[in-house]
Amino acid sequence: MTTKPTILVARAIFPDDLVKLQDRYEVISNQADQVFTPDELRNHLASVDGALVTGSERIDQSALADAKRLKIVANISVGYNNFDVPAMTAAKVMATNTPDVLTDTTADFGFALLMATARRITESEHWIRNGQWDKWSIVHNPLGMDLHHSTLGIIGMGRIGQGIAKRALGFGMRVVYHNRKRLSEADEKACGARYLDKETLLREADHVILVVPYSAESHHLIGAKEIALMKPTATLVNIARGGIVDDAALAAALKAKTIFAAGLDVFEGEPKVHPELLKLSNVVLAPHIASATEKTRRAMIALAAENLSAALEGKRPPSLINTELWQA
Repeated sequence: MTTKPTILVARAIFPDDLVKLQDRYEVISNQADQVFTPDELRNHLASVDGALVTGSERIDQSALADAKRLKIVANISVGYNNFDVPAMTAAKVMATNTPDVLTDTTADFGFALLMATARRITESEHWIRNGQWDKWSIVHNPLGMDLHHSTLGIIGMGRIGQGIAKRALGFGMRVVYHNRKRLSEADEKACGARYLDKETLLREADHVILVVPYSAESHHLIGAKEIALMKPTATLVNIARGGIVDDAALAAALKAKTIFAAGLDVFEGEPKVHPELLKLSNVVLAPHIASATEKTRRAMIALAAENLSAALEGKRPPSLINTELWQA
């Protein structure tokens, strides 16, 4: 009789997806959806062959200390700043993520957050809920900033950034971008985008949206100095990762009206939010939901499960991050 591999599912997933996994594996599940403490996570990883995790599980040397059986940790996310990839590679644990399947959904949300920020949607809703509609006038109700025919600056021009650029074309926006590597001429043409250095982009753009991966190099990529370069009428949207923006500096700038408004789906120290941001009306706040449609979340779980299964069957996972483990 063959013993099934044991896996950890570190956060709640759809019940039918869990059943599919239980048909193939011995599953330690967390349908109560309580975030594990570091000790709890380390203890669970010590007894499994594979794990499905999310951004709330930090996979580092400490977490892997007793994980002698562990072959793979599959992130249900395209970002993987919760992974210490060198530590995982040293421990011979494959790391995977879920690219591609959330590109369009995230680009949709990025543009929605941009629109809500520029047009002061949430602030206007609060006007209604607080009984202020009777104070309406041509000039005194919440006045926003136009998107059509304005300049959109995209910092980070990967799949999602390019998706946002293509959506912006439908609004007649001028698109400029900054990226670690310039796009090909064909890709620039498809996006209608013009490359600029970061400082020039910040000065020229009416709206700036961040779609860069988090790393030590991108930590506080946008701080007080960068915000000061922006127009006082500009908006800043972050759908990338917390830590790319200095939230304290942003809160101070919004309070001082150095820029017009901000839209944030990600924050430093999630799920905590900088308390000064919570006091401001010119910021739209969302709880890291850019990929949050059922169809997309199911696709993310399916790809993570595919990565997991491949590794446990001795095959190369489709979205392997530390590829050197397969080449070795």
